[in-house]
Amino acid sequence: MRLEEIHIRDPFVVVENGTYYLYGSRGAELWDECTGLDVYVSTDLETWSEPIEVFTPPEGFWANMNFWAPEVHKYQGEYYMFVSFKSAERNRGTQILKASSPMGPFVEHSDGPLTPAEWSCLDGTLYVENGVPYMVFCHEWTQIDDGEICAMELTKDLKKAASSPKVLFRASEPSWSDGHEPGKYVTDGPFLYRTKGGRLLMLWSSFSKKQYCEAISYSDNGSILGNWIHDDRLLFEKDGGHGMLFESLEKELMFTQHMPNNTPSERPCFFRVVEKDDTLFL
Repeated sequence: MRLEEIHIRDPFVVVENGTYYLYGSRGAELWDECTGLDVYVSTDLETWSEPIEVFTPPEGFWANMNFWAPEVHKYQGEYYMFVSFKSAERNRGTQILKASSPMGPFVEHSDGPLTPAEWSCLDGTLYVENGVPYMVFCHEWTQIDDGEICAMELTKDLKKAASSPKVLFRASEPSWSDGHEPGKYVTDGPFLYRTKGGRLLMLWSSFSKKQYCEAISYSDNGSILGNWIHDDRLLFEKDGGHGMLFESLEKELMFTQHMPNNTPSERPCFFRVVEKDDTLFL
């Protein structure tokens, strides 16, 4: 199938053995009951397989809605999927699944979400610094108005939280941030990247001029727990976001996000990225 036929949000790409694996939130199940998660497979970023289900919730699974933003990370030789789930009885939170292949099947690894049970959270991502694994995630604006991006240390086996969450920054801080609606500031989709010069940056999404956008922030000391400085320049500012970076089979740095941001029109798209002056440009 063609890329424009793939209806997902929050695209995430894994590249391995000459193959691209594309994951995302199922477009047809975004806001209603959810039944699983898929992968699409390609060797050229243009022609893709039909969706292949890689996670099917087992009988009695705690969540039945908002299977959002699946990210697959290779860690210690295995594949770990970070996914946000929700039910009517429990807050949205990020749980970790595990498989021996990017094709799955993924099964429960952590005992439910690792994000705080009393918080509404989403978009957890894995970041490893000096051998220490962290989950970086969003504390939702829907609960606290001014959305936060937080980090918490995980146990080495990725089964449990090993620290309390630390707030890295809030959505209202950047100069360009004007809110999704009055007094409501969004944080979405954090993704960590270290430049060739050693600078640690974070891609994340919010709203500017009422448009969904992709932002860049920088750690002042190169650590996830440093102070975060926000670029006045947006990476992408015209109704697209929730992006991540990967290296193509041709060794080019690539950026993927969904655009536009409205259902049912959103689709994954790809851009080449240039690293210059210790930051990124499309």
